[in-house]
Amino acid sequence: MNAETKGSVAVEFDGVVKAFGPVQVLHGVSFALAPGRVYGLLGENGAGKSTLMKILAGYESLTGGTLRINGQPPQFASSRDAEALGIVLIHQEFNLAEDLSVAQNIFLGHEKKKGWLLDDASMAHSAADALAAVGLHIDPRTKVRRLIVAEKQLVEIAKAIARRARLLIMDEPTATLTPGETVRLFKLIAQLRADGVTIVYISHKLDEVEQVTDEVIVMRDGRFVARSPTADVTRQQMANLMVGRELADLYPPRDAVVAADAPAMRVRNFTVPGWAQDAGFEVRPGEILGFAGLVGAGRTELFEGLLGLRPASGSVEMLGKPVPGNRGWRNPRDAAKHGLTYLSEDRKGKGLHVSFGLRQNLTLMALERYAQPWLKPEAERGALAEAVKDYGIRTGSLDVKASSLSGGNQQKLALAKVLQPRPKVVVLDEPTRGVDVGAKRDIYFLIQRLAREGLAVIVVSSELMELIGLCHRVAVMRAGRLVATLDADHLTEEELIAHATGTANSPAIA
Repeated sequence: MNAETKGSVAVEFDGVVKAFGPVQVLHGVSFALAPGRVYGLLGENGAGKSTLMKILAGYESLTGGTLRINGQPPQFASSRDAEALGIVLIHQEFNLAEDLSVAQNIFLGHEKKKGWLLDDASMAHSAADALAAVGLHIDPRTKVRRLIVAEKQLVEIAKAIARRARLLIMDEPTATLTPGETVRLFKLIAQLRADGVTIVYISHKLDEVEQVTDEVIVMRDGRFVARSPTADVTRQQMANLMVGRELADLYPPRDAVVAADAPAMRVRNFTVPGWAQDAGFEVRPGEILGFAGLVGAGRTELFEGLLGLRPASGSVEMLGKPVPGNRGWRNPRDAAKHGLTYLSEDRKGKGLHVSFGLRQNLTLMALERYAQPWLKPEAERGALAEAVKDYGIRTGSLDVKASSLSGGNQQKLALAKVLQPRPKVVVLDEPTRGVDVGAKRDIYFLIQRLAREGLAVIVVSSELMELIGLCHRVAVMRAGRLVATLDADHLTEEELIAHATGTANSPAIA
């Protein structure tokens, strides 16, 4: 069946069971999906959503029960068989070849040919059309490794559009997108629905689910628990169904910041060429300082410059003492020795070694403490047991790889890892990206506990409500410059967006 002749896709899960060895992750899941509808598939990390969708998209086989596509059980040997029926999964973790061009990625495995040769011109033209549909205006010949995270996400969506999907599964599609890009995506979803495409929208952003879906389907602990027209259920009810309990007070109460003799960190005239110019800010012990801004504003790159990951210049003080040299630190290890650690927004690429065990991940940044003169596995194991308890990391065993944890628990492990060097200042870049509402609440309360213990916490986030609910102050960057710093009393979505887009009446630098 070619792309142009694909019809509507109706799906029925009937008692679907999935087990990985002795561990059963899906327990008799039954529900149906009708063509031309947008479904919000909700559940905590580990609820079984992604596993069920991988079965539908041909990446996993079921252990028991039946899957029917248009009334017939399909024979999927791989995801390509599912794509032949018009079923495409956009992965939460990017599935792109970094050294290939955007156009080559979009048509990878589906290359257009002219005779025996690849038709590069035709693929570039079609790729440009797909990119335009998602609002990404770049040269299709650009290598993927040159793109920022948000652009990679849009390429993944464009790839599905180019394959003319009739059932499209989107797993956290807006996790890295700006508000403007998200609006364009929602318009695209509405257009696809009007064309009869079935869409499964997996997201922990309940405001988006409320806005874009027709129905919500909730899973918990590998089971189907509820479905309802979206208009008939509130966000609070969605959250309660996901976690199986009342989930009130998402954000912890905001403590007052105790006066200190010197800021925990003071940055002045800091420049990261091409990304940040003359940035200056300070953060106090016990303070939660947020950084807002559109994608490409330079927030992540500013802190990568401070850590020595990018060329930079400027002055930095830690607890009133200047950092030697006219710049930040030489490398992240040097920064950690002086009291600054950083949790990357790319949890699986830079935050954790997912093929390593939990113990090895936890202690990697503080090996000096566990290797004098040689490595002490029992001391590492004791530290891991303590971290599992302190940070609420849910794992059946201490002797598993990080890849076995759900997204929320991986994030808690990554947070515990960057706190092992006992920093004075910790930078958390998108700390709740891709985690469920229950894990978000856990992480927010962990952040508050760290601040209460006297740690200075910097939170870089694209979720404005997260910054408003959590932070004492929020710094806003636009086009590489820090344009405003707002106190908690002046934090609103409208005010933050106005400064981020340059439409505010006047600067508000605190």
